[in-house]
Amino acid sequence: MAELVYRPVIGAALTMFKALDLKIDTQGSENIPRTGGAVLVSNHISYLDFIFSGLAALPQKRLVRFMAKESVFRHKVSGPLMRGMKHIPVDRDQGEAAYHHALESLRSGEIIGVFPEATISPSFTLKSFKSGAARLAQEAGVPLIPMALWGTQRLWTKGRPRNFKRSHIPVTIRVGEPVEAPTDQYAGAITRRLRERVQELLEAAQRSYPVRPKDASDTWWVPAHLGGTAPTPAEVREAG
Repeated sequence: MAELVYRPVIGAALTMFKALDLKIDTQGSENIPRTGGAVLVSNHISYLDFIFSGLAALPQKRLVRFMAKESVFRHKVSGPLMRGMKHIPVDRDQGEAAYHHALESLRSGEIIGVFPEATISPSFTLKSFKSGAARLAQEAGVPLIPMALWGTQRLWTKGRPRNFKRSHIPVTIRVGEPVEAPTDQYAGAITRRLRERVQELLEAAQRSYPVRPKDASDTWWVPAHLGGTAPTPAEVREAG
């Protein structure tokens, strides 16, 4: 089926990123299968994460269908684009419908993108993972592909103004080797193993990130445990 919306949107995104002079460093795209279904699993620190996660699959000539909040599909601008790109709306009151939609897509050979933390992490650390990604992979008989993003929070994240100026921001993307999801294991155990792998990739992305905060006012995007001023996970829980 022709991709009348997805490919033009990718082109527009790449043009915008070039205009912003983003320094995108992607490693591990070869771990994304060229054919067949897979569940792509990433951390979540920015409103733009689905775009960057999708970019990582382009070298393998794959398009990713992301599971996203149903409200995004009701927006007058993003809604038609999300539907045109065949992403999957998730209504939290009727989650089973989205689950079965994703399962059918996996069985038909699609790559489904999932953010198992469910929402953006204001601390820029990994929150707990929901087990839906592992259950999907088990039921569809496909691998889980772990991924970590770093730097995207500097462009647009929760509680901060967008930064779409030509500020040369680096974005680091790391894709790991597939994590199998055998049906004779508990989804919770697979989820813990998957989270550990995403954590390793996130730490690798942070270590290789080429810049540090310019001054004290620029430390907001660095987690507290790395010396930044982002709220700690405990502070986020208390504020919530």
